[in-house]
Amino acid sequence: MDFRLTEDQIALRRGVRDLLEGRFDREALRAAVDAASLDRGLWRELGDAGFFALRLPEGEGGVGLGLPEAVLVFEEVGRVLLPGPLVATHVAAGSVPGAAEGAVVVTSVGEGLVPWLDEAEVVLGDVTGAVPMRSVDPLTPLHRVPGNGRCAHPYPPPRTPSRGDPHAERMPTTALQEVLLTAAEQVGSAGRTTELAVSYAQTREQFGQVVGGFQAVKHLCAGMLVRTELARAAVRAASLTVDPVEIAGAKLLADEAAIGNARDCLQVHGGMGFTWEADVHLHLKRAWVRAELRLPAARAEEAVAAGL
Repeated sequence: MDFRLTEDQIALRRGVRDLLEGRFDREALRAAVDAASLDRGLWRELGDAGFFALRLPEGEGGVGLGLPEAVLVFEEVGRVLLPGPLVATHVAAGSVPGAAEGAVVVTSVGEGLVPWLDEAEVVLGDVTGAVPMRSVDPLTPLHRVPGNGRCAHPYPPPRTPSRGDPHAERMPTTALQEVLLTAAEQVGSAGRTTELAVSYAQTREQFGQVVGGFQAVKHLCAGMLVRTELARAAVRAASLTVDPVEIAGAKLLADEAAIGNARDCLQVHGGMGFTWEADVHLHLKRAWVRAELRLPAARAEEAVAAGL
């Protein structure tokens, strides 16, 4: 199996990155923290760009791409910490009117938690008795639903693949799609914190030399790169095999990469990393929330163990 990106996939990734760099730079990120609300204009721009309709057939107004391309796109939104229930709205496109166009915000219940409940026009799952709770991530407001929190994911089933599709019997359920795309966001965040750590290590001086020259800092940055690339490979492979066990394993690796890299990035920054002015804490807090929203580690480990 060839995991190298095609020219079209590289162009897609570049196009999404350019869009986000133009519309959601660091100043916009900080403004979003202060506003604590969704930018509906940006949400509609994402709809116009085909972000939510990426996997819908062209005959239905979509882009006609697949899960591997969606993973690339969600890496990019994870990289910039774009707020909002992006995964739920993307997965609901085609079944919830207005979701594909970015005219409607869709959220869903995950592990007893509902992100952006007050901003969503459509909520998938039972949110009876949902109460607001303080979220560790200022960019992800949360409500908690009483009970065990398991969501039945009341979406229509995935479209039936064409005859002859080698993966016809293993098409991912809606829940698995959400897990995989959340893992892709984690990979994007892990990659970004690696970039931040390396950049800071190359410019911050201590004892007459840049801190990146110290062996301990080199080891931290090297470990971050290894985590990121291992998780990225697992997520992209799972998007091709659409195997539930591989998706669970990819989520485990992606969560470890996002959380571990954010912590190591904070260490590379030293005292600066603990300040509100640095972006490191935002990546760490978002990684914590994503890790709990979709297939937390304990359940993912059980899924992998059962598969083995």
